[in-house]
Amino acid sequence: MSATPMPRPLVSVCIPTYRGAAFLAASIDSVLQQSYPNFELWVLDDNSPDDTQALVARYTDPRIKYLRNATNLGPQGNWNRCQKVAQGKYYKLLPHDDLLAADCLEQQVAVLEADQAGEIALVFGTRQIIDPAGRVLMTRGLRGVKPGRMAARDVIRRVVRAGANPIGEPGNGLIRRELLNKVGPYDASSPFLVDMDYWFRVLMHGDAWYTATQASSFRVCPGSWSVAIGGKQYRDFKGFVDKFRADARYQISGSDRAIGLVKARLASVARAIYYWYLFAGK
Repeated sequence: MSATPMPRPLVSVCIPTYRGAAFLAASIDSVLQQSYPNFELWVLDDNSPDDTQALVARYTDPRIKYLRNATNLGPQGNWNRCQKVAQGKYYKLLPHDDLLAADCLEQQVAVLEADQAGEIALVFGTRQIIDPAGRVLMTRGLRGVKPGRMAARDVIRRVVRAGANPIGEPGNGLIRRELLNKVGPYDASSPFLVDMDYWFRVLMHGDAWYTATQASSFRVCPGSWSVAIGGKQYRDFKGFVDKFRADARYQISGSDRAIGLVKARLASVARAIYYWYLFAGK
C-alpha cells in the first residue's frame, strides 16, 4: 500500500542566511509558532562558516527543509535561490534575523484566499523594529491608514513621498508564488532598497492590502546588512526614484520626487545618528 501523499503546502517561507546562527533559531521559531500551520520552511544557508547547519539539524519538524550552497552566492544570489525552491501557493522571504508575528500567516493568507479574482498582489502590515536582544525600539506602519485595500499607485506615491520604506522588509509582505516569474529576481544593485524595488514591481500586478496589524519584527544590529550600507541610503533612494520615475506606469511626479528626496536626506542623517547612539562601542 502506497503512502498517502502529503498535501502541497499553501505557503513557502524562505529564510536566506549567512553567518546567522546568533538569530536564526529565533527566526525559525517564529515561523514554527504560527497560528497557521500549512507551510513549508526553507532555510538556505549561503555556505556559512558558523554552526548554522548543526543548529538547523536540531529541529525535527518535517516542514523544515535545509539547503546549503556549495559556494557563497551573496545576498542577492541566495535570495533568488529562495524563489526557485519555493513550492507553495504563496511566498514569503524572511531574512535570518527577523521574526514573524504569531498570526502573520493566518491574517495574510486569509486576505489572498478571499481574493478569488486575484486583484491583490501584496499583503502587508505594521512591523516592530527590534534590537539584538529583541527589545522593541519602535513600531512602523502607515500613519492614518485604515486596514483594507489600497490602490497600487497610491501605495507607490506614498512610499516615494515618505523617502523611506513604509511597506516594510521582505518578511512583512506576502505574495502569490505565481508572481515570481512575472516580477523577476531580486535586484540588489541598490542594496538598501532591494525590498522596495521588489515591492514596486509586484505592485504592477495588482493592488495592496494593508492589515494595520503587526506582521513582523525587523532586527537591527551592528553587523546587519541594513546597518552596514546605511551611508549609501540617500544615494540609493535617489537612484531608485529616478529609475521608476522613468517608467510611465509608475506615475511618479516631479513633486513626488522632490518631497521624497528631502525626506530621504533627513531620514538618512537621523538613521545614522540613531544607529551610532544605539551601537556606539559595540
